[in-house]
Amino acid sequence: MEKWGLLYARIALGAAFLSAVASRFGIWEGSVDLDRFVGFTRYAAEVNSFMPASTIPLLAWAATVAELSLGVALIAGLRLRWAALGAALLLALFGTAMAISFGIKSPLDYSVFSASAAAVLLASYPAPRPRTGESVRPLGRLSRVWARLPRLKRGDGLVTGVIGLL
Repeated sequence: MEKWGLLYARIALGAAFLSAVASRFGIWEGSVDLDRFVGFTRYAAEVNSFMPASTIPLLAWAATVAELSLGVALIAGLRLRWAALGAALLLALFGTAMAISFGIKSPLDYSVFSASAAAVLLASYPAPRPRTGESVRPLGRLSRVWARLPRLKRGDGLVTGVIGLL
């Protein structure tokens, strides 16, 4: 049961980060539109109303890169402890900024601190120990398959490469 709870926390936190990034670029509406990011930058200015206006674009892009990276890492299980700690810190900073700008009710209504606490709990669990013969690396099996693939030489075409894999 514990294993499933940890997986659920990873996927829920990671999907929330990736969903937020997708919304910033209009992906949920069915198109990719960089102009939609301007709206997020305005929201970032509201949330960070205590920061100088010149820092807002940097904060908006930094938050986007962090959420994308952490979302992928959490779902894929890469550097899980560090990803979970990063998620906890990012969410705590976001919740604090919301509380300063909008009052404490806002981050509580959106469960920002609850999500941050879930990330702390996820980070506090020890990494699962590999079974005998299993690789310690998260992509261990994939790396073993990759090592067996034939290497293409310069000048090999796509057809040659695909035939070499067969």
